[in-house]
Amino acid sequence: MFEQLDALLLARIQFAFTVSFHFIFPAFSIGLASYLAVLEGLWLKTGRQLYLDLFKYWLKIFAITFAMGVVSGIVMSYQFGTNWSKFSDIAGPVIGPLMAYEVLTAFFLEAGFLGVMLFGMNKVGRKLHFAATLMVAVGTFISAFWILSVNSWMQTPVGYEIGANGQFLPGDSWWNIVFNPSFPYRLVHTVIAAYLTTAFVVGGVGAWHLLKDRANLHARKMFSMAMWMAAIVAPIQIFAGDMHGLNTLEHQPQKVMAMEGHFDSHPDGAPLILFGIPNSEEKRVDYALEIPKASSLILKHDLNAPLAGLDTIPDDEEPPVGIVFWSFRIMVGIGFAMLGMGLWSLFARYRKKLYDWRILHKAALVMAPSGFVAVLAGWITTEVGRQPYVIYNLLRTADAASPLDAPAVGASLLAFVVVYFAVFGAGVWYILHLMHKPPHTGEYGVKRGDKGPIRTAGITPGPTQNPGEDSDTLPRDHQEATDGR
Repeated sequence: MFEQLDALLLARIQFAFTVSFHFIFPAFSIGLASYLAVLEGLWLKTGRQLYLDLFKYWLKIFAITFAMGVVSGIVMSYQFGTNWSKFSDIAGPVIGPLMAYEVLTAFFLEAGFLGVMLFGMNKVGRKLHFAATLMVAVGTFISAFWILSVNSWMQTPVGYEIGANGQFLPGDSWWNIVFNPSFPYRLVHTVIAAYLTTAFVVGGVGAWHLLKDRANLHARKMFSMAMWMAAIVAPIQIFAGDMHGLNTLEHQPQKVMAMEGHFDSHPDGAPLILFGIPNSEEKRVDYALEIPKASSLILKHDLNAPLAGLDTIPDDEEPPVGIVFWSFRIMVGIGFAMLGMGLWSLFARYRKKLYDWRILHKAALVMAPSGFVAVLAGWITTEVGRQPYVIYNLLRTADAASPLDAPAVGASLLAFVVVYFAVFGAGVWYILHLMHKPPHTGEYGVKRGDKGPIRTAGITPGPTQNPGEDSDTLPRDHQEATDGR
């Protein structure tokens, strides 16, 4: 069945498939963990039941998202030893410790406090429970820190030495490896993208329930918070993306050439190609819609600044222009659409129509999955734009793959496709099922069963430290507001 296909191509497709599936879950859980911390903090500060209800509503969704992110991430790590064993052998002395740090710091931190966050509201004091929620949020950020450090080093490798056996070895300082030239820009851009992804999911769910009941106070609150996030953070993200692009131009110029569709060099100012069809065979962009010299203005801040094109790069080092060209435009287009939503919401808020304009709510509902599309498009731009290298300008992808036959890789790829769509499809369906239900007063958190979680025989749980009689009670020194604000 797979005899006529290329094993390297199948291995690349398999990793792209699994990493794309995996990436959508951390992109959501990173932002959602912080959102939960904000909701619980507001509940503790104000004593309003509304925030506690929203916390419990989204806590159930976070639990499922987090679990699917962990499971899908474990599968990826095995591929380093199966499909990419040469890469593991050559780059392991540098890559391995960084990935181990992610486990020792982020994963252990999340695992240690996640149970308290999910099931401990009746078992610990409210401050300790809030601390557990904060630790889970911090853990998701630390996880992103180490993973993006690894990826950034592969994009801009520094601080290494080449051993006698050809392995990449750490140099004099790990700081140079961890904080490589592209890492700060990639970290900021990716984490903000995760926050925006969560904001538009929350805003879309709020909009869905506002379309059914404009008087739903819980839907109003989550929609308002999400639109504030879009209005404030989307402009910051565009600025961060621009800084990241300038850094990429400095360290990975051929990636930017592919993003811009510049097959030819432009000594007197390069045009900004808005749309077109890249033609790699003829080395041009067909049906190009251009703004003269605008690319030089954006990338060099000078209308007449020269920009090199792919004609300066050997053909066997050019990335696939068509994929990079369009994935970049999808990401940028969604980014400006997010900015438009944020500005629109500000105008609606100014007109005191934030909860009344159904067209705004419908637009927010359409934009709900936009963050996932944007982060995947950005990830494709980053990874495909690095080709044909897995470690930029040092190790080609073809030299990093395991010596496997196409049928072996193809069979595992087919199994992944079937299992992933079955398992994670069911998980996504259940998340949508939970989102379909409107949040309400007295919202339940994560269910533990009628008698709670299974305990070791002979161990009796201690008395609850949570103030009040049950998990829905407020701190003793607060009163519930009745206006739902």
